[in-house]
Amino acid sequence: MYDQMSISSYRKGYTVNFRDLSNDLIEEIAKDSFLIIDSKVNNFYPHFRKIFDKEKIFIVESTEKNKSLPYCQKMIGRLVEHGMKRNHRLVAVGGGIVQDITGFIASILYRGVDWVFLPTTLLAQADSCIGSKTSINIGAIKNLVGTFYPPRQIYCCSQFRNTLSKKDIKSGIGEILHYYLIDNNEKMYELVEQYEDLFKDRSKITGHIYESLAIKKRMIIKDEFDENERKIFNYGHTFGHAIETLSQNEVPHGQAVTLGMDIANFVALQFGHIDQATYDEMREILVKNIPDYKIKEEHIDLYMRILSKDKKNLDDSIVCILPYSIGDMRVERVDNKKKMKKAIQKYVELHK
Repeated sequence: MYDQMSISSYRKGYTVNFRDLSNDLIEEIAKDSFLIIDSKVNNFYPHFRKIFDKEKIFIVESTEKNKSLPYCQKMIGRLVEHGMKRNHRLVAVGGGIVQDITGFIASILYRGVDWVFLPTTLLAQADSCIGSKTSINIGAIKNLVGTFYPPRQIYCCSQFRNTLSKKDIKSGIGEILHYYLIDNNEKMYELVEQYEDLFKDRSKITGHIYESLAIKKRMIIKDEFDENERKIFNYGHTFGHAIETLSQNEVPHGQAVTLGMDIANFVALQFGHIDQATYDEMREILVKNIPDYKIKEEHIDLYMRILSKDKKNLDDSIVCILPYSIGDMRVERVDNKKKMKKAIQKYVELHK
């Protein structure tokens, strides 16, 4: 049923291929390639080290600390030392961190080399694998530096989901729900109804992955470089990224985005953009996937400071995406930080 999805891009089009993980596939992508693979994936799936030349395998610990300029610089040195040339390509096997490291390196090494991506997390399969973005951290500021540089091919293999933790699945579901709410997509009600079953039978997630990518595709075709319409995809992310930082990455990205969406919806309620019934309906869609993590009252000032450092901000304003209804998300430039803080204080009080 799900075979391919073609995406147009400034760099030529690229394709998401829904295929089984097999030796044939690995042999196909191994030719003239250097492998950058997540350490856990490398342990779970020995197929890669049996087929790739061991001199061309680079194992990465997927930590935010490694998603940095010094680490990428070190990796480039190792690749060149082991014979990487301009006509070779990189193959990334892992989640978003491996994607960001590999895509960023591919975009700058020899002024650009081809790369292929096999996303292994639900988060990467349902969201980050398309869209062209590569991002790395500078100090404590997430995703401050990056490029737009899509892979030539993406291979979405369902087998990878079988070794994911429940936390990983929840993280991916958070991003899928984010796209469904932006699109006012009827499949969000199906997902909520199937929620517990998705952890037991992970093949059922494939349809949601395809639909999530289809929603994102429609937007990136119009705005690949995140200048206009695509900005609404930051819904839940301004507040969610701050949750990740506040929790010292204890809360996985997709669940932080789920909580971030609930906060954004509550702020919209306090600002008068939506009514209580709309907020309640949106919370009902999100609630199963909201993490147990709570913002403590004594951390509200710190949370506001983190929000104030978000890279999307303009001048002294906090720029975020707030709903005016399900399916109607708008860019909001909040100059009155006291008003924002008051709304967040009220949210924290309600969810102690």
